[in-house]
Amino acid sequence: MSTQIREFIVNRQDFSKAQWVTRTAELEDGQVIAEIEKFALTANNITYAVAGDMLNYWAFFPAQEGWGKIPVWGFARVVQSKCPQIPVGERVFGYLPMANCLVMQPERINAGSFLDLYKQRRELHPVYNNYMRVTGPRAHEDLEPILRPLFTTSFLIDDWLADNGFFGAKQVISISASSKTGLGLGFGLSRRRPAAPAAIGLTSKGNKAFVEATGYFDKTVTYDDVASLDASIPTAVVDFAGNGEVLSAVHHHFRDNLVESTTVGLSHKDAPRAPGNLPGAKPHLFFAPDQMKKRNEEWGNEAYDRKVGEAWDAFATSAGKWMKLERSRGEAAIAKVYADMLAGRINPAEGHLLSLG
Repeated sequence: MSTQIREFIVNRQDFSKAQWVTRTAELEDGQVIAEIEKFALTANNITYAVAGDMLNYWAFFPAQEGWGKIPVWGFARVVQSKCPQIPVGERVFGYLPMANCLVMQPERINAGSFLDLYKQRRELHPVYNNYMRVTGPRAHEDLEPILRPLFTTSFLIDDWLADNGFFGAKQVISISASSKTGLGLGFGLSRRRPAAPAAIGLTSKGNKAFVEATGYFDKTVTYDDVASLDASIPTAVVDFAGNGEVLSAVHHHFRDNLVESTTVGLSHKDAPRAPGNLPGAKPHLFFAPDQMKKRNEEWGNEAYDRKVGEAWDAFATSAGKWMKLERSRGEAAIAKVYADMLAGRINPAEGHLLSLG
């Protein structure tokens, strides 16, 4: 039996050009079709598009030539199955396209999860191909697609910094502190007080009051006020914005006292990239799966999952106090939220949960 799949695709050269398309899929032995119940759209998903070629994000859900499907995180329910171990009705949480459903090929199945090794996804990073099998009610379920994948990255950055003694820094600057990953790092550092370096949030004038109100940062500074920070203090910077002008200003202000410079995201997707030969530590890209792999090997999978789960529960409880959930349904509504997200018109205190049906 064939299935009609409705999918949202974007032009890989001009993300403002987007459309809904339909294709037909056939279910083969060992495969399932999961109907996508709800997914989140955040600035992080725009980063997936901006870094799509560099980090191979377009490969997870291939589209026609010149177009791509931006991955999102969400919940889906199996509606057809030719895989005996994954019955109809099974719910999963993980990496999805913006679509009504997804054909999956579950393998390496255990009680809590499986890997989707469907065709093109077989050779891609297992961090993104791992799906959680959902049983029963979940605490903070509606926050999970919005915050949990980002918080896992935040947890790993925080852990990586601590694992390296914060590189000798006495303060950690988060550029784009209002981004959800930036807030997650701020929360992680706040839990280490007073042993951790001071957490400094760098953000826009419009988001300064919001960032301060979370209580995650010791100090919040606007982008045009970098010079107010004490340049004599050994400093690490974690850049969630990808704004070369802001990063350059930080490097030139702290110079040799900038002991670590890590790039994580591209929330300022249209901003110019940083020039080469900046003073201070050389900027480099943080790849979360590397630290995840290290900790799984050192702690064991069970202990790693427990530590992340405990930290997530604490963050979700806190975030539930400041996040406003916005729910949208249907093709037109999803396209509008995407356009607003692309244009930077989304309030950082909002979390957008979307569904087609």
